[in-house]
Amino acid sequence: MTQARKAGYRINPLFIQRWSARAFTDEAISHEQLLGLFEAARWAPSAYNAQPWRFIYALKGSAHWESFLQLLIEFNRSWAANASALVFIISRTQFQPPGKETASPFPTHAFDTGAAWASLALQAQDAGWSAHAMAGFDQQQARAVLGIPDEYAIQAAIAIGRPGNPESLPEGLRARETPSQREPLEQLVAEGGFTFPA
Repeated sequence: MTQARKAGYRINPLFIQRWSARAFTDEAISHEQLLGLFEAARWAPSAYNAQPWRFIYALKGSAHWESFLQLLIEFNRSWAANASALVFIISRTQFQPPGKETASPFPTHAFDTGAAWASLALQAQDAGWSAHAMAGFDQQQARAVLGIPDEYAIQAAIAIGRPGNPESLPEGLRARETPSQREPLEQLVAEGGFTFPA
């Protein structure tokens, strides 16, 4: 059994309660519930308030579901097939700075979109859902199937569902269905300069 998560400093419990489950129940998520998660993401901070993130989704059982599922690698399909929604999060790589007439490369598009993803994931946890982000999908196929223009980067796929029984997972994943730990804070934070171990 994995050791319980414990914060080293006082934080909102939501941060250590959130984790990326793979086992889901068969409960459907309504449009309203899903849009509530996107609403939390909408309020994430972003440079110049440019809000480069975009979300493309399919609900399980919809006409789009199977095409979304087939974009995932086989390993991720083996468990994400039980999710209530699949989402692709993309980011606009250019923006028009205030006072400028032309678009420029947007150097923080991925950073800002990561903030939106974190907001969505925390809102999901607070609402009793689990959101699990994945890098394991076919980028080229996703761009073609979802009609994503070249000026957008595809950041991640996300499976969303109610946390379920680990026994519903393929046998090799059942033991891994537990919250992971984090590196000690002293390995992640340095004062005054780069002093981290190699």
